[in-house]
Amino acid sequence: MTVTSTQSIRRTVIPAPVPGPSGPDGSCATAATAATGTSGRWETPDTAAGRSRAWTRLVDEVREAGQYRTTAEADRVTRIVLSALGGHVVGDERVALAQVLPPEAARVVASQIPVTRPQTAAEFVDGVAARIEGATPATARWDVSSVLSVLPKMVGDDLIDRVLGELPPGYALLFGKAELVPPAAR
Repeated sequence: MTVTSTQSIRRTVIPAPVPGPSGPDGSCATAATAATGTSGRWETPDTAAGRSRAWTRLVDEVREAGQYRTTAEADRVTRIVLSALGGHVVGDERVALAQVLPPEAARVVASQIPVTRPQTAAEFVDGVAARIEGATPATARWDVSSVLSVLPKMVGDDLIDRVLGELPPGYALLFGKAELVPPAAR
């Protein structure tokens, strides 16, 4: 049985994402931006790897801070730590962080479902350890600090201070900052 309709259907065409400045892994560029070569606020792609130069710079800084043997290892650790952080940073701070991070990092942070209960810094590190094969709490703490300690230089101390204000006490050291304790009431 064939059914035909004389009604016309109105369709809205939305340009599909195309491989662009962020590479073939789900770029936010559209055909229009790819054709014109405009990629918004981010730098030109690192054509050899299909990743933005800002992402490459972030991973290189993590590799140096963590003394990782390969860029691939630093890339993997960066993605794991940022995905864990993404669930803990919410609201305006999450939006602000996503706006200043490289597109690849912004997607990792913004795609996480917010946690239902804030974790202490130790629980956060343990959660990262569970995501990294063979990790111990000590190696996970190293990995977390290797990633988070490069963020203040990249996104600015003011934003990191706002992020830390939303997290439970104990996270500042993971970001390479002193944990300032307010003076006790007398």
